[in-house]
Amino acid sequence: MAAARVTVTLPVHVVEDIDRAETNRSAFVLEAVRRELVRRRREHLRRSLQAPHQDTLELAAQGFDAWASGLPEEAVDDLVDPSAGTPVRWVPKKGWVGGKS
Repeated sequence: MAAARVTVTLPVHVVEDIDRAETNRSAFVLEAVRRELVRRRREHLRRSLQAPHQDTLELAAQGFDAWASGLPEEAVDDLVDPSAGTPVRWVPKKGWVGGKS
């Protein structure tokens, strides 16, 4: 894996705390950064699900069956299994909820 050198300035007490927890500062910082990136992606997804893009709302209103009927037959057979998963529906100001409309 290619690596890039990054200089980060931290308060001394934070570096001391890192050194007490981990002998490899770089590994510790890498793990912390990865966790934060995952947390931010999840938060972004959560906000997106609470306030979806207009195109998504239109697709939800159209319904899965209508969307799937527009796919080529081989795509439906190979990629889409309407009986799989959990039914959900979009409820304004609530987001996606389980159950049929």
